[in-house]
Amino acid sequence: MLAAAAGALAPAWAQPASYPNKPIRLVVPFPAGGATDIFARAVSQKLGEKLGTTVVVDNKPGAGGAIGSDIAAKAPADGYTLLLATSSTHSIGSSFGKVPYDAVADFTPISHVGNAPSIMLVPNSSPARTVKEWVEHARSNPGRLNYASSGNGTVVHLGTEYFKAQAGLFLVHIPYRGTALAIPDLVSGKVDVLFDSLPSGLPHVREGRLRALGITGARRSPLLPELPAISETVPGYETVTWFGLYGPRGLSADIVNRISTGIDQALQEADVKDRLARLGIEPVGGTPQQFAAMAQADRAKWKKIIDERKLTAD
Repeated sequence: MLAAAAGALAPAWAQPASYPNKPIRLVVPFPAGGATDIFARAVSQKLGEKLGTTVVVDNKPGAGGAIGSDIAAKAPADGYTLLLATSSTHSIGSSFGKVPYDAVADFTPISHVGNAPSIMLVPNSSPARTVKEWVEHARSNPGRLNYASSGNGTVVHLGTEYFKAQAGLFLVHIPYRGTALAIPDLVSGKVDVLFDSLPSGLPHVREGRLRALGITGARRSPLLPELPAISETVPGYETVTWFGLYGPRGLSADIVNRISTGIDQALQEADVKDRLARLGIEPVGGTPQQFAAMAQADRAKWKKIIDERKLTAD
């Protein structure tokens, strides 16, 4: 009888605890107000609804996103700490080889959540009103103009260096802990240009605080059809920021699939799609395998640019 009772109970013991049964922490490795933070807050509530819990955004900025990413990498692989990573943290930073984590080995890919182009922002006091005029202005003042980034080794840093190379410019780099922290200096004219993600930069343009000259995507954005693609002036120039969801290494396939499905469902919600469209973000979704393949190809692209330009993260 005891053996029979034990056998009857065994399947119940073998079942894992229901997931999720407590709030999930979503680590954002950049400051509040930046593009990654805006994106996280646009999808976290809806993801929580799909998973039946609360998703809490936890900003852990610093070192170009490496600090927050490392925190997430070292968290227990139980599905209760996730990371909203970007091109900066998992393509460019790892290509420099100076981050405290392995972008592949230390994480479990879950979902390619979305893409966002950047916009070229200048102070209202800038003499340039087009990309062509700004390039001519910079060429006439080699080494006298500067640009801000969200930190050494970030997509903003590399994207601007790529622009410099394509346009043949000499600009001085001023790294910040996030683009949101650079905005006041850009508004005041202490900084000459910033390539900021559309979600975080556009509000400042709409409020009249800054002037937008161009967009970094391959084509014009439906959100700003009047704003030309930079490639119309600087042929071959194109860059976007991708956003992706990771868990720590060893996250179970069941939990990965649960979260990936929840993200796909959240991205299909009309209010989420509308909010992301207004931010200039293209939702993506898809399988963890598709996400891993995309990130690997992006790492190869930036590694090639880093090596060709002899760039460093120092």
